[in-house]
Amino acid sequence: MLNAAAAAATTTSTGAPSVERRRRLTPAALAVANQKVRRAYSPIVIAGVVRIADFLLLSLVGSVIYLSYVVPLSGFHWEYLAAIFGVAATTVICFQAADIYQIQVFRGQVRQMTRMISSYSFVFLLFIGISFFAKLGSEVSRLWLAAFFFTGLAALIAARVFLRSLIRGWAREGRLDRRTIIVGADESGEELVRALTDQEDSDIEILGVFDDRNDSRALETCAGAAKLGKVDDILEFARRTRVDLVLFALPISAETRILDMLKKLWVLPVDIRLSAHTNKLRFRPRSYSYLGEVPTLDMFEAPITDWDLVMKWLFDRLVGGLVLLLALPVMALVALAIKLDSPGPVLFRQKRFGFNNERIDVFKFRSLYHHQADPTASKVVTKNDPRVTRVGRIIRKTSLDELPQLFNVVFKGNLSLVGPRPHAVQGKLQNRLFDEAVDGYFARHRVKPGITGWAQINGWRGEIDNEEKIQKRVEFDLYYIENWSVLFDVYILLKTPVALMTKNENAY
Repeated sequence: MLNAAAAAATTTSTGAPSVERRRRLTPAALAVANQKVRRAYSPIVIAGVVRIADFLLLSLVGSVIYLSYVVPLSGFHWEYLAAIFGVAATTVICFQAADIYQIQVFRGQVRQMTRMISSYSFVFLLFIGISFFAKLGSEVSRLWLAAFFFTGLAALIAARVFLRSLIRGWAREGRLDRRTIIVGADESGEELVRALTDQEDSDIEILGVFDDRNDSRALETCAGAAKLGKVDDILEFARRTRVDLVLFALPISAETRILDMLKKLWVLPVDIRLSAHTNKLRFRPRSYSYLGEVPTLDMFEAPITDWDLVMKWLFDRLVGGLVLLLALPVMALVALAIKLDSPGPVLFRQKRFGFNNERIDVFKFRSLYHHQADPTASKVVTKNDPRVTRVGRIIRKTSLDELPQLFNVVFKGNLSLVGPRPHAVQGKLQNRLFDEAVDGYFARHRVKPGITGWAQINGWRGEIDNEEKIQKRVEFDLYYIENWSVLFDVYILLKTPVALMTKNENAY
């Protein structure tokens, strides 16, 4: 399982550096995992940005023509601006009703333009009709209206041509594809692969199939998709390359097999679905989500995606940058105290678990004597630990040693302000790695780790010397992931200073 992938061998008695143990993948899986893959772009966010751009573009065109032509002749009237923003908003609504805001439509040319021109023309006809029945026709400049229509249409067409080139470029780079793996290398899996690949304008890129069976039922290829390994290999495979969707080709009747596999795979930050294309039992249409025309049942969804991810990114960068500026004087004083207290560098980097079990370097103020530094945290710091310096005891008790992690948030982007704390890669409980001690431990890594979190403000921080402490951390972290919101992040951030002062009995 992922235990082997997550564990790291301790330093040998000869002083050789520790080597991380990782699960071996098949040559076919390695060939796919080693391909260069670019970060994905969310179609939902792209469509949202295009909506905003359309509104701003039309508002700008109408306002510029009004200010440059109408205002010098007849003065300023707020009614014109209301009409401009009304036309822009109505146009976006009509584009939405015409299903223009879809990636497949953005890729096309004729279908996109015809829908857009007809919808845009309808909006102006509607505006003219309203002004006629309201007896406002004599008060509206016909030249302004004609200029607004034709200039706005030209601007929209130019914007769509530019957007089409962007979308096609992103598609070639694989940024819009949903990288998918199929579980089940049998006839059902082959039929599913064929159904997905035969669809036009599909955003599904099938990487391969996985199956635990070694008998004749497991095919080596399913409609051209190679078998990459067993189900246990999916965890390591998804860590090495981008996987967006895990799709089961097993029938609902294989309940036991599906549940066993879900227990292993639910810790991944991906969508997990059960294909229903061969099931004889049919549910109501709204029970399904569709991949093109293929019906599926949702098992698990990746947390914090699309606009939620954008909001969290903005929160981390903006609030994190502000907190960093406010913390710089305190950080300078801590750095000076560390330098005067003991020889060695002020900062050190420690290996921690990041998003999807990536190994990241986390910055901290040095709190141990330099010659006893423990960059992998293989030995837990305990009460009255002789390795901790005098200044180190103070900054660890108050968590001031964590302040340099703001650099990770603002500049490196591998930490969030709020999230599950990034545990050390060799963190152990009674000689057992944390993932061996708690089921579902790696589900904490379905989101980006944070400097502070829901577990920390509830007192679950510091030394882990019994099973309850690590179990409670995982429990609170999973609650945070399932209930995330920007307001929840704000609440945790505001509660953190109070928690540091009142709930620090386990921090040494």
